[in-house]
Amino acid sequence: MINKDVLSIILGGGQGSRLHPLTQSRSKPAVPIAGKYRLVDIPISNCINSDIKRMFVLTQFNSASLNKHIKNTYSFSFFSDAFVDVLAAEQTPDNKTWFQGTADAVRQSMHHFLSHDFKYALILSGDQLYQMDFGAMIKAHENNNAEITIATIPVNDKDATGFGILKTNAEDRITSFIEKPSSDLLPNWTSETSEEMKAEGKNYLASMGIYIFNRELLIDLMSNPDTNDFGKEIIPGAIDNNRVFSYQYEGYWTDIGNIDSFFEANLGLTDDIPQFNLYDKNNSIYTRARILPTSKYSNTKLEKAVIAEGCIIQAEKIEHCVIGIRSRIGKDSVVTNTYMMGSDYYESLEEIEKNHIKILLGIGERCVINNAILDKNCRIGDDVKIIGGTHLEDSETDTYVIKDGIVVIKKGAVIPSGFTL
Repeated sequence: MINKDVLSIILGGGQGSRLHPLTQSRSKPAVPIAGKYRLVDIPISNCINSDIKRMFVLTQFNSASLNKHIKNTYSFSFFSDAFVDVLAAEQTPDNKTWFQGTADAVRQSMHHFLSHDFKYALILSGDQLYQMDFGAMIKAHENNNAEITIATIPVNDKDATGFGILKTNAEDRITSFIEKPSSDLLPNWTSETSEEMKAEGKNYLASMGIYIFNRELLIDLMSNPDTNDFGKEIIPGAIDNNRVFSYQYEGYWTDIGNIDSFFEANLGLTDDIPQFNLYDKNNSIYTRARILPTSKYSNTKLEKAVIAEGCIIQAEKIEHCVIGIRSRIGKDSVVTNTYMMGSDYYESLEEIEKNHIKILLGIGERCVINNAILDKNCRIGDDVKIIGGTHLEDSETDTYVIKDGIVVIKKGAVIPSGFTL
């Protein structure tokens, strides 16, 4: 089934500087997550599970790996109208600039969207982790006779200052909006939330950056070239002139905006009952189908570990870790509080010998790794100690970055044997 009333537009974000160095050679939606997925798989999977199967992904930075992933992953029937297309920023005779913001990205791509029939445009972010039934949101949009519906999530005092906060009336119609209010303004910005949310001190409604626009209104709003951003300009301006409603969502949702939130979201998957449920058969997360062998372990103690396919592990201990595809960890190594993204390929014994490779892909023997993110295709020698924590100052070298005490080993980096950090 395809919901032919809805066209999905997934915003790939800007340069992704807050996720550097993970975005050094790839766009933000292409960043690997949970050991085997990419960030873009989350909104695409939510759309597929909601029978929305016409999707555009908008990006402008380092889009090659994203293109490759989508091409190799989302192939629908030749006789279906379903598609996932990447639209990279393009200069045209009418527009010679890059995307200047979220609304400008949609504006510059409108000619692609308008070649399709749709009643509603569902606009999503490419860097959020959540599982949501968009069908219920669309139904609420129709029942309210809304022109714009914004997905909102209840938040507490501490978090409210970091979001766009909306105020609603008894009918869930949005009456006002403020971007990242200071704490002294918050008492005037409470909205009605469920009893469960109130008990948790969540009395404010934050915009999730998920929008439904009626087609005609979107065309009209995009005709103004002076508005570049949905959250800062389009939405505040529309509240006074259009029927704009809130759709409250109370499930797990996190914005993967920086290294700290990315790290926390991944390691949260190791919890006994994770808030983001990869095992929900009704809300599957889709990704590229790989033909990989099962993972193999030798004398390894595993504690709260999520381990993908195709790994060869001889470590002494792995605790509170997410280990990605094709990962190799040598004997007597201890890896804790770490997200290891894995490798894109295996090295054969013949290749190792022919190319005189001394430091193999993965983690060597007798290593101690803690509080770290290891990007794809890293080579870490023997007897390496990488101990992240708040004792380390933020810094960057050719092979690693330290942010908020988290050590990020760059993609393809080689860390020599005996290295200590």
